[in-house]
Parts: sequence; C-alpha cells; structure tokens
Amino acid sequence: MGNRVSIRATDGGEFMAYLAVPASGRGPGLVLLQEIFGVNDYLRGVADWYAQRGFTVACPDLFWRQKPGVELTDRTDAEWQLAMGYLKGLDESKAIEDAAATMAFLRGHTACNGKVGAVGFCLGGRLAYLLACRHRPDACVGYYGVGLEKILGEAGGIRAPLMLHIAGKDRSCPPAAQSAIHNALDANRLVTLLDYPDQDHAFSRLGGKHFDPRAAELADLRSLEFFARCLSEAAAGPAAGPVSGDSSRLSDLWEEHMKHEFATRDTEATLETMVADAYVNHVPVLTGGVGHAQLREFYSRRFIPKMPPDTQVTPVSRTVGVDRLVDEMIFRFTHTLEMDWMLPGVAPTGRKVEVPLVVIVQFRQGKLAHEHIYWDQASVLAQIGLLDAARLPVAGVESAHKVLDAQSSPSNLLIARAEQRKKDR
Repeated sequence: MGNRVSIRATDGGEFMAYLAVPASGRGPGLVLLQEIFGVNDYLRGVADWYAQRGFTVACPDLFWRQKPGVELTDRTDAEWQLAMGYLKGLDESKAIEDAAATMAFLRGHTACNGKVGAVGFCLGGRLAYLLACRHRPDACVGYYGVGLEKILGEAGGIRAPLMLHIAGKDRSCPPAAQSAIHNALDANRLVTLLDYPDQDHAFSRLGGKHFDPRAAELADLRSLEFFARCLSEAAAGPAAGPVSGDSSRLSDLWEEHMKHEFATRDTEATLETMVADAYVNHVPVLTGGVGHAQLREFYSRRFIPKMPPDTQVTPVSRTVGVDRLVDEMIFRFTHTLEMDWMLPGVAPTGRKVEVPLVVIVQFRQGKLAHEHIYWDQASVLAQIGLLDAARLPVAGVESAHKVLDAQSSPSNLLIARAEQRKKDR
C-alpha cells in the first residue's frame, strides 16, 4: 500500500521511511516509531492500518546508521540477538532527531494537513515519550515503552497531549517502575496513562507471544480516537487544554475527571472538572449529590475513601457525541470495606465482584454537568452472597464475562434453567 521515501537527517545523510497515504490523498500526519526489529511487515501493517483510517504515516528506519533496511521478527533466538545488538548500538539522541526530522518531513508534505503526531511500540514507545518531551509534536502515543521510569525527569518538556499504554505484567516495566510513572505523570493534565493489568509486554504485536486481540483492539481504538481529536485541522492548540469547550475534548475531560476520582483521589480536583450545579446519580442505589456542596461531601466521605484498594476499571467501549459521552466498562473490586456509594450498610464480605457498568456523562460549558451511572445491583448482591442466583433469574459474574467475550460465553442459560425447572415439577 505504501512506498519508500528518503528523508534528510539533521546531522547530514539520508534515511529511508515507509510512507502510507490514505485513499483520500490527505490527512493528519503520524510518525510511526519502530520496535527493536526494524521496519518490518508488522510495522508496515500498522502504518497501513492508520492510513486506511485517514492518516498519512511515515515509519522511519532508525537503525540506518548501523545498517539500513533492518527487518527482523520475534520468532527466532538468532533474530532476537541481532535485534538486541542493534538496540545496544542505537544512538538514542540521534534517533529522536531522526523522528523529529520525519515529523518535519510530514508537516511539509502535500498529503499532510499540517498536524503531526507520533506513535511507537516498545523502543518506539520510549522514543514517542522523549519526542513529546524534547520536540513539539501535536500528540504522542506510546505502547509499553521501556525504561520510562529512568527518564521521567524530562516530563517538564511535555507541551502536547501524550497517551501511554502500560502493560501490568510487563517485566520490562515492573510494578515499581509503573508506580514511578504514575506518581510522576498522573497529575499532568496533558498525560493520559492507561493500564492493562492482565497484559504482558507487546500485547498489541500481531502474532507475538503475548498478543491479546481484545486488549490490542481496545488500545488501538483508544489511540485512534485520541489522534482523531488531537490531529484534526479543527483541533484546538495545546494551550486550550483538556477542558476546552470544544466537543472533541470531552473524552480528555472525562479521563481527567476519573483520574482524580481513582488515581490522585483528589476531591477538589474532581469538582474542578464539574459545573457548579452538576449532579451525580448512581441509579441503582440513588447515591450521589447535586451541586458542589453535596458532591464535596459525597466524594470526600462516601466515594473516594470507600473505594476498595484493588479496584480496577476495564474500558469496553466509548461513544462521544456533541455534548455527551457514554462509557461502558467492567468494574472490579474485592469487598473489603463498606462501600457507602454502592452497598450502603453492607458489612465487608471479602468477596470479589465483577460487574458491567455504564456511565452517561452530559457536558456544559466545557465541564461535566451530570453523570447517570448504571449497573446490575442484583449481580453485585449475588456475587457477595446476599442473593441466591441459583434460585432467582439473576446472573452473577457471568454478566461481566458475557460483555468481555460475547461469542464464547453461552446465552440463554437462565431460560434453559427455568424450562428445566418446569419439566422437573
């Protein structure tokens, strides 16, 4: 689909890049930053995937100073050894300059609308972060970047939106490193950190050992939506920030709101994302509040400190409209404390719970106006042992499993069970 182009390096010489142009002939630019295996079939496939969705993509050969045209796979030990050798021989600073030169090449290309972002994987994830710190891309995304905890001191240079996908089981980014990344970047309004607790390094690499199609699709769609917002010709500049009234910023504002609820656990920062008369309604149990005074009381006493420490939110889908956003997710926790907002008056049971949850968020004047939050309370009660799911037409954890894997999870089990009971009477 693409072709090879030559790009002049800032320190002299030229290197090749794979260029993929959308069928329309013009779109936002993307610099695609390689893994340690060079610009191979997988990377060209990623470039083509973005081009099919309207982006003009350039994937530069970052090993050209050692050996032009490196193409390896992750399938043999010999190729791994070669790849690690090229990694050790890479001059990282020059690789960043080559990425910046590719960015400049795209900005001057007739197939680019002038906006240019970058996306990278593994080594490329690290380089995408550094590109965001040292240069001026319009947006950057990094997948499971290696060694980020060692270069967090450069985060002060970030001037454009940055999204980082973090694999929870990545041995290249162990728990201590993940904590350091969150501690350094959670409060940065330009940075979105997305965790995948059950995923390993390179979970998005098609055909790789740790490839997970569901997690890869989720991460790719998040990245696609992020770039679509940040790189459109109508996108506001970085100074507009994530609380711009522009509808394309709604997803950023919602991410910031949830960050303060679950990561920074900051009531005042949470309220700052909401209009003065905002309200929150947890529909199954009628908890929440109306206006900042009630919500301050609710968030500070009933919600933020009443969230179990192992709480996890796994996104399933997101729909963004002109002034409304709908988020579908799986909410997981262990019932180790009394959860006033979800299970008021119920003593901790120690049971694990997984339940589908849907949030409908309305925006007004660039802030949250209200949240309607829905979940199946019967499923929660069944999972903590307060309802007998075997005798009632309710489902427990199976509801969450069905959302995550609709094709493999069986349908109509409750109907079959009811019909069997009729036969047994």
